[in-house]
Amino acid sequence: MVDVEKAVIGRYRIEGENFEILLDCEKALELRAGKEISMDDVLAAPQIFSDAKKGLLASESQMKNVFGTADSYEVAMEIVKKGEIQVTAEHRKKMVEQKKRQIIDYIARNGVDPKTGYPHPHKRIELAMDEAKVHIDEYKKTELQVQEIMKMLRPIIPISFEKKEIAVRIPASYAAKGYSVVQGFAAVKQQDWQNDGSVVCVLELPAGMVNDLFDKLNNLTHGEVETKILKG
Repeated sequence: MVDVEKAVIGRYRIEGENFEILLDCEKALELRAGKEISMDDVLAAPQIFSDAKKGLLASESQMKNVFGTADSYEVAMEIVKKGEIQVTAEHRKKMVEQKKRQIIDYIARNGVDPKTGYPHPHKRIELAMDEAKVHIDEYKKTELQVQEIMKMLRPIIPISFEKKEIAVRIPASYAAKGYSVVQGFAAVKQQDWQNDGSVVCVLELPAGMVNDLFDKLNNLTHGEVETKILKG
C-alpha cells in the first residue's frame, strides 16, 4: 500500500453518486495506460469513500447499484480506469517536459530553415521556445499547439513547414527492408516493383525528415540507393 500522506484522490461521479479512493498518482496513471500493476501497489487504502477528505465511506448498496459489486478492489479498478485522478505537481512537471520534447521533435522533423533548407537542431528550437516564453499545455495534442508556437518562434528563428517529393530506387537485395523504412518516414504516392526485384517509389515527406531518410537508406543499402528530389 502507498503511504496515505503521499496519496492523491481518484474520483468517479456517476448516476448522481460520488466514489473516491486514495492512490498513488504515478502507478494509477500507469495502470490506466495498460501496465500490469497490482491494486495493492496503487491504493493507499482499500476503502471506497463517498468523500475521502471527510472520511465518509460509500455504502455497499451504493456500490452494488452502480458497479454491480461491493468488492472494493473491483470498484477501485473502475475508478482508476474511468474516473478523475489528481495529478501531483511533480507528475505535471514531467508531463509538461514530455509534451515539450514531443513538440520540439515535431518541429524539428517538419520544419526547416528556409534560407538553408536544413532542419534546425533540437537545442536551437528549445532555446527559441524558452526565449519566446512558450506555454506548454500538457493535455493538448502536439499538432494543435504547434501552429500557435510557430508564430512565436518565427521572429526568433527563420522556420517554415515544407514538404518534399522524392523519387527513390532501392536495389532488389534491400527492397523489402528498404520499403519498410520508406513507409515509416513518408507517404508513398507511387510504387513500382521492377522485374529485377528492385522497387521505385515516389514519396512525400516533411523537409526536415529528408536527411534522416537518406541516412537510413544509405546505411541499409551501403550507398546503393538512388534518390532524386522532384519537388520542394
